[in-house]
Parts: sequence; structure tokens; C-alpha cells
Amino acid sequence: MTTQADLVDHELIRAATHIAATRCQGDNHTMAAAARAEDGRIVTAVNAYHFTGGPCAELVVIGAAATQGIYDLDTIVAVGDRDRGVVPPCGRCRQVLLDYFPALNVIIVADDGPRTVPITHLLPESYVWADHQLDAEQIEPAGPS
Repeated sequence: MTTQADLVDHELIRAATHIAATRCQGDNHTMAAAARAEDGRIVTAVNAYHFTGGPCAELVVIGAAATQGIYDLDTIVAVGDRDRGVVPPCGRCRQVLLDYFPALNVIIVADDGPRTVPITHLLPESYVWADHQLDAEQIEPAGPS
């Protein structure tokens, strides 16, 4: 299920596109991401490519947001360098985004243009780490009565 194209956060796409065009240079930084916090602030980041692996732009956004005291992201988008446009998150990012922000919306490109979908639609029937955390919080530590 997707939302209407006019509900797509085009400002986020523009922000990520700008970062991809101005900060992604060479092979080390090839993707940019932008995310909107629930309070409206926009956080941007680039990936840190390395042959041994490295964090994708979406994961760097999570860390950049945390450094700004932002822990509730609403919507995210990734854009490739060299005018590649909106790129959907990889499998690892889908799982991490779901774990950190189970209500997150993700902008992707469908045949008819950009769409916003819930992260749960990109990783259906998955294990939700946040559910595990809630279970752990409900367990009270044993102590003297």
C-alpha cells in the first residue's frame, strides 16, 4: 500500500539530492540520505563506503540525528550520486530502520513516481526488535520485598 504522490515529502528528496550532488565525491561517498524528525527538523548524511563494508547513508542519518538529540524520525529517503535519484534502502538498512523506528515512512520510487510507504511494507512479516525491547522493559528486576 502506498500513499498519494502529493503526500510525498519532496523537501526531503530535494535535501538528499542536494547533499548527493555537493558532498558525494569519489568512491567513498556515493549515497546521501535525508530524514525528517517528528518536530520537523531535517537531518542529512552520506554513506561511508569501504571495501570491508561500511554504513549506508540511512544508517549514518540515525547517528547524525542522535548527535542532534533527535530520536524520533518520521520519514527518510536515500538518493544516489551522479543523478541516480531515489534509491530504496538495502536489506540491512530496512531491518535497522524497522528496529529503530517501527512507524517510519520511507520514500521509494514506483513506476508512477515517488511514493511514501511504511517501513513495515518494505520488510513484511519480520522480527521487530522493538517488540523484544518492550518485553524486556516489562520484566521487573528481582530484589528485596
